[in-house]
Amino acid sequence: MHIYNTLTRRKEPFSPLVAGKVSMYVCGMTVYDYCHLGHARVMVAFDVITRYLRHRGYDVTYVRNITDIDDKILKRAEENGETISALTERMIAAMHEDEERLNVLPPSQEPRATGHIGDIVAMIETLIEKGFAYAAANGDVYYRVRKFADYGKLNNRQLDDMRSGARVDVDVHKEDPLDFVLWKAAKPGEAHWHSPWGDGRPGWHIECSAMSTCCLGDTFDIHGGGPDLTFPHHENEIAQSEAATGKTYVNTWMHAGAVRVNQEKMSKSLGNFFTIRDVLAEHDPEVVRYLLVASHYRSAINYSVDSLVEARKSLTRLYTALDGVNADEQAAASDAAERFTAAMDDDFNTPVALAALFDLARDLNRAKSDQPADAPRLAGELKRLAGVLGLLQQTPQTFLKGAQQQVALSDEEIEAKIAERYAAKASKDFARADAIRDELAALGIILKDSREGTTWVIEAP
Repeated sequence: MHIYNTLTRRKEPFSPLVAGKVSMYVCGMTVYDYCHLGHARVMVAFDVITRYLRHRGYDVTYVRNITDIDDKILKRAEENGETISALTERMIAAMHEDEERLNVLPPSQEPRATGHIGDIVAMIETLIEKGFAYAAANGDVYYRVRKFADYGKLNNRQLDDMRSGARVDVDVHKEDPLDFVLWKAAKPGEAHWHSPWGDGRPGWHIECSAMSTCCLGDTFDIHGGGPDLTFPHHENEIAQSEAATGKTYVNTWMHAGAVRVNQEKMSKSLGNFFTIRDVLAEHDPEVVRYLLVASHYRSAINYSVDSLVEARKSLTRLYTALDGVNADEQAAASDAAERFTAAMDDDFNTPVALAALFDLARDLNRAKSDQPADAPRLAGELKRLAGVLGLLQQTPQTFLKGAQQQVALSDEEIEAKIAERYAAKASKDFARADAIRDELAALGIILKDSREGTTWVIEAP
């Protein structure tokens, strides 16, 4: 098995620290709001990785933390007029609901920052003792970036380049503008904990260093997260952890790709920001999961109505092959299984692994008519391998019935939508016109404009 290591920028043979066991930490959510599509991307990517490692026989300890105290949480709780714990508990419950609907398995451990304050304080004390951190007169504690010789190695950056190319906030309490906070002194009325440097709360970066080492040890196999975390968060984690322990922090760094919406970066300012529950209110969760699985975990994903339509079509092909066959759950490995394994062993290449599943579905369709005795074996193999990706978890009848219901508009209803779109375009309300087109496309109803007018076809199964 080979995995791409962000640190070395190449694929490397995977050899865990302990034979047969994998220790993995993934940065989780800051629970001040509902999870969005970018979170779903990371959730599903590392869920697939965990499932496959277990499929290959590894005993996987998967730790994904929860950040339940930070500036955003304090601000949102104040805006909502609720306590911090009320806000975070509500958002954690919503996160778990979203994960369950996307068929994301719970992690082995889910530590919360507020449950590790003692460990965080102890690590900061160690860093101060070793000269890598210092307490400032304002009650904050900072990390001495220039003290750590390897700072920047994850992102291949030089310290002087960071300083010249960055917007540096003026802070008279820092020894160097690049130094970052480990402990924040509490403002009046803020949530806080006691420490040798006064009442305060931990900085974001130190939380993950403390939680990961407490759960997995000073060195562990895999550390993962979203594409926006390599700098400064993961760079700072390395600096903190290796300075504190004197050991290599992580052997393999993995980062999932970003989510783009209609080829644009997802952003609230662009009006293309979607929470997971927004999306699942309109689309089958398994279709959304398929879309997230169908791209390689390191690649960017384009979220659009068209891509969801294609994802539904692809899932329908697989479910249609299974329809009417009693799958043999004891099916023996096949050539398709070997190709599936080879693809996943190559840095979890899900697009190639899915291609093996579609070949298996094609063989199953042929067997249903030509060699019925082989069909249960092929169906069992298809379900088994798809299950490694967290797919094909419904009965064919349930999924196919749901797909048909999604296009169950009458001709008159479709024509009325087209007329509404025409009126919107005539009044130059192009946003509404585009929205109507997208609504219909989400149901598999594709509009085709020409000089003669607008016609439509149903491309959904």
